[in-house]
Amino acid sequence: MTQPSPSAKPPPQARAHLRKSLLDQRRDTVAAQRQVWDEKITAKVMDWCLQKKPVSLGVYWPIQAEPDLRSCYIKLQESGIQLALPLVQNKAQPLIFLAWGLGDSMSTDEYGIPVPAQREHIIQPAALLIPCVGFNLNNFRLGYGGGYYDRTLAVTPRPQAIGIAYHQGLAVFSTEAHDLAMDLIITEK
Repeated sequence: MTQPSPSAKPPPQARAHLRKSLLDQRRDTVAAQRQVWDEKITAKVMDWCLQKKPVSLGVYWPIQAEPDLRSCYIKLQESGIQLALPLVQNKAQPLIFLAWGLGDSMSTDEYGIPVPAQREHIIQPAALLIPCVGFNLNNFRLGYGGGYYDRTLAVTPRPQAIGIAYHQGLAVFSTEAHDLAMDLIITEK
């Protein structure tokens, strides 16, 4: 059997199949194991933030068994970092980020994801923690397929992009023209 050339663009269903397979694998991982991995990832995120000292940080609310970093959000906030959560304002546009702190009033977006109730205090975070369905050795992220983070990273000035994933999400896939590499991928390993 011949291997496709690395530069050959996979058919859309190949990425969709890989995405489904990685999501199934992540959901099938025992919650207690994911919690152990979450603690390791959280420690690495804290170390990165203490070293880099970003003024503001876009974080995320975990869905679909994503790494849950919420335990470090209060520590990040207490260290003086302004946190923000993403909001899809328009499907064809970059994400906007709403200033957020623990204890702030929340609502849900059209996808059922918790977001700050306020919609007025929009910030452009210096860095983003971006959940990955999968990632490759070149720091490219495979997301859910909507392109929101790619559009967000294409804006100027570009925020620093920190992919967050479980190591089991390491996969082989080719990139597409709109894909933008993460500056760093943090996993439990």
